[in-house]
Amino acid sequence: MVADAHVHFFSSGFYRALGAAQPSAARAEGDAAVSIPDALGWTAPGADEDLADAWVAELDRHAVSRVTLIASVHGDESAVVAAVARHPSRFFGAFMLNPAAPDALARLEAAFAHPGMRTVCLFPAMHHVPVDDERSVAVFKAAERHGRAVFVHCGVLSVGVRKKLGLPSPFDIRLGDPLAVAAVALRHPSVPVVIPHFGAGFFSQALMAAATASNILFDTSSSNGWIRFHPGLTLHDVFARALDIVGPSRLMFGSDSSFFPRGWQRGVYEQQRQVLQDLGVTAADQAAIFAANFDRIGQARS
Repeated sequence: MVADAHVHFFSSGFYRALGAAQPSAARAEGDAAVSIPDALGWTAPGADEDLADAWVAELDRHAVSRVTLIASVHGDESAVVAAVARHPSRFFGAFMLNPAAPDALARLEAAFAHPGMRTVCLFPAMHHVPVDDERSVAVFKAAERHGRAVFVHCGVLSVGVRKKLGLPSPFDIRLGDPLAVAAVALRHPSVPVVIPHFGAGFFSQALMAAATASNILFDTSSSNGWIRFHPGLTLHDVFARALDIVGPSRLMFGSDSSFFPRGWQRGVYEQQRQVLQDLGVTAADQAAIFAANFDRIGQARS
């Protein structure tokens, strides 16, 4: 059984938000939810419920039990609400929130009113709001009140679809420091705090943060291409050090899957499964990383 803690829900609303961000001269005619996927050679998502059905069929094909779906632009949480409502046994809901937006707290409360919306996602480098800024801290406080989790993207941030569309990405990666995450996590010990991609380049800092705050978990998602910034480091090394310092109970498998027709990234799963096999990780610990930790965190916040 496999559960995936990191799947992006590229809805029609997601593409329309990207279309609105394009310069008028670069915009294709018609609905961006169709024109942008067409230009990229991707499948147009259609209605949120239809995209949710497509994901369930894809998960069935790969024997994946359930996933966290992430609304990947501020303001698109309703798309994931619809998906979770349609398939509540297969999806946990997550949503990007810009703490600097005037409607941030209202959107946060409205999203958390839905029991299937389990995680709020912060991108400090993208939104230029430090993790320890009072606007971000308010998000942690809300998660604590509602019994939900907080996902914080740290380190290198590259949004492939923005690059393909030529959209500027003025991200300030200085704001994605896991040590700042630890400082806030310590003040909210009941809130699970998920750092994806092992800190995405801030690996040592992420390990120190997790050693400091026991409520910090890592998701293992994607190819972890950030390793190229650490000469000599391999994915085997990353898992070995994370297992030594954090332990198997605080690692959750993630694929970082996003669009169709590519679908679920089985290659990421197979690579990470092989790494754990090579490291001699027990079957019980592998089961925790690939499913049990996901379900434990999700059920604890229900």
